[in-house]
Amino acid sequence: MTVIVTDKGFAPDDFTGSFVPLAEVSAADTAVEIAPGDDPRELVGRLGEIAAIRVLFPAFSDGRGFTHARDLRSLGFTGRLRAAGHVIADQYAMARRSGFDEVEISDDLAQRQPEDQWRARADWQAHNYQARLRG
Repeated sequence: MTVIVTDKGFAPDDFTGSFVPLAEVSAADTAVEIAPGDDPRELVGRLGEIAAIRVLFPAFSDGRGFTHARDLRSLGFTGRLRAAGHVIADQYAMARRSGFDEVEISDDLAQRQPEDQWRARADWQAHNYQARLRG
């Protein structure tokens, strides 16, 4: 069972599609899963056809997914972008600034880090140091 985290807090997963690993994606697939070692640039030319991308975080210490999110947004992806796996509440602001729309966590992690811990980071824009410097 998984929990979806957004700026509004916890929600059930309302995505009904199936995420296909990047290495197995075909022209008909509209939901893609990207692992840390994958190259998101393989999707160039198809980003407008893809409705959702799930970027995997296999370990709490593996931050390559943040770079993948930034790259996907820079390449023009405007669809639903989800971080999935080992992301903790303290990383939520970074996930949002990187381009993620939501985070998918296990039910177990949701119990260890309840909704209030995630919601405390939901005002991620107000605490963006770099944006304040540019403003």
